[in-house]
Amino acid sequence: MSARVSTKLYSPELLGLATGLAAFPLTDDLPLRAEERSRTCGSVIVLGLALDDAGCVSAVGMNISACAIGQASAAVLAQGITGSNPGHVRLTATAIERWLAGEGELPRWSGIAALAPARDHPGRHGALLLPWKAASAALSQAAA
Repeated sequence: MSARVSTKLYSPELLGLATGLAAFPLTDDLPLRAEERSRTCGSVIVLGLALDDAGCVSAVGMNISACAIGQASAAVLAQGITGSNPGHVRLTATAIERWLAGEGELPRWSGIAALAPARDHPGRHGALLLPWKAASAALSQAAA
């Protein structure tokens, strides 16, 4: 990989997002839990969520071992998920998968544009999707 591509992928904005995860610790009071592992890169996330009385996300926490792309994706999810309904989160996760496959637009979610350079790097797609898959899996527990 050339330095130019590396710089483009790992922008200061993306790296800054990755450092924001400390604000979302995984705590015992988050009842909806999921653990996901990327088959392509080995990244792992344990994500916890809580819902309010209206069924919207009221809290999020996570423990993640991933590259900067996975960490930044997790931060984008965490920073925008509070107040979201489970259907919106699942639709966004599906839209991200479609976008990565070249089948749609980048979905609307605060801060998600920072992840756009990762689309040209298929080896990073698994890490980018990891937090979204974990959130979808955790939210599926609420529906059960």
